[in-house]
Amino acid sequence: MLRINLLFILVLICCAVAGASPCTTPQVTIQAVHFQGNETTKDFVLTRELAFNPGDTIATDNLETQLEESRKRIYNLRLFHSVTYSYTCNAGQVIVTYTVQERIYLYPFLIFDYADRNFNAWLEKKDLRRLDYGVLLTRRNFRGRNEDVRLRLQHGFNRRIELSYRVPYLAGSRNWGYEVGIADYRSHTINYNILNNKQYFYEERNSMPIKRTGVTVGVLHRQNVQRQSALRLSYLHEETSDAIITLNREYFNTGLAYRNSFRVDLTHVINQRNTFAYPLAGSYFDAGIGHAFFLNKTGAGFTAARTKYVKYVPLPRKFYYSVGGEAQVRLGSDFAVTDNIALGYRSLVRGYELYVVGGQHFGLFKQGLSKEIFNIKGIHLKFIRNPKLNMVPLALYLNAFTDAGFTIDNVYDTPNPLTNRLLMGGGIGLHVVTFYDIVLRAEYTANRESDRGLYLNVGYPF
Repeated sequence: MLRINLLFILVLICCAVAGASPCTTPQVTIQAVHFQGNETTKDFVLTRELAFNPGDTIATDNLETQLEESRKRIYNLRLFHSVTYSYTCNAGQVIVTYTVQERIYLYPFLIFDYADRNFNAWLEKKDLRRLDYGVLLTRRNFRGRNEDVRLRLQHGFNRRIELSYRVPYLAGSRNWGYEVGIADYRSHTINYNILNNKQYFYEERNSMPIKRTGVTVGVLHRQNVQRQSALRLSYLHEETSDAIITLNREYFNTGLAYRNSFRVDLTHVINQRNTFAYPLAGSYFDAGIGHAFFLNKTGAGFTAARTKYVKYVPLPRKFYYSVGGEAQVRLGSDFAVTDNIALGYRSLVRGYELYVVGGQHFGLFKQGLSKEIFNIKGIHLKFIRNPKLNMVPLALYLNAFTDAGFTIDNVYDTPNPLTNRLLMGGGIGLHVVTFYDIVLRAEYTANRESDRGLYLNVGYPF
């Protein structure tokens, strides 16, 4: 009896080893691909990200590369905490299994935020009334099809109502999708001018001197999570109080207190970073061009083109280097103050967080060297039973960086000395990467103007 049991165990071990044995043929055929753990997510959402299809023949030397590339694509959907794969190879026939751990897809975020461009710009005003509060309700992966529904209800100094719905896959080839959105914004304050590269605000406590209402529809073309294009058409109605036109007739540059516009934008993104939240390897490229049309002579039309490229290079001993550039060109005439946006908002030279540098064109260069201090894949919170919430990743990076930028302003340059001038900044910082792609940054910087300070920000710096 003992001899039979030992023989049975030996047979099982041999079968298991045979099933997991490496491929020995020069080429293999993908016989099947299975998915595990995707209780909500549809299989086709994952299948679309594969670098191969069932039935494909692949050189054995390239098999692991293709499997890992597909794993990274699935992970960068940002629908899962983790993605792993395994496979068996038998006589050149490969069966692949991807195992995922899904995130929570319905979550409300309580909004308690500063009402300015960044934390330090808010802190500079020392006005506790300049706060926003409300709720942001997001339903990721709606219907298990990687669709997004977002509702923002915000009160306080800036009031917003926003609703958007994004559908990345339609029937057929599933390369096409669409998005729709509507937004209404109102605020007690308005930045009506920029002088000495500082924003000047007008405030009305009992009314809203600025109102913006917009609708956007877009057509999406999506090859995979790394390559996407979009064509968007937007309508925007803007209205200010008469006091703004008195303070600065060039706010809309027409003498009117309102304007209506259509805008068409075409964008293309090639995102080959290893992870989208805090990339350490790979590259990122995007380019876009758009044109604004103003109705009933409420403004002068203009065309804007923008591009960005960043390279991420892993180095020995857990050092990582990133370098990249960004540029914008805006063509037109009679630019309004509110359209004369360059550095200081979405794009900036670090160290100039308290300044706004307007212009029609700009170029921006950034580079950074990071050192991984530690990277904990998961801190187990035993008091939380839900496996989608009780494992918290935590990574810490020490970062040194230098930035440089230049704007060209041929319209409003006279009262703003930082335009048409090389801006340079650098410093060191600590970057914390944690739960649900959150990146927190504390950076001490110095700039060419001899300003120094500690700046707090959220998100990857470039």
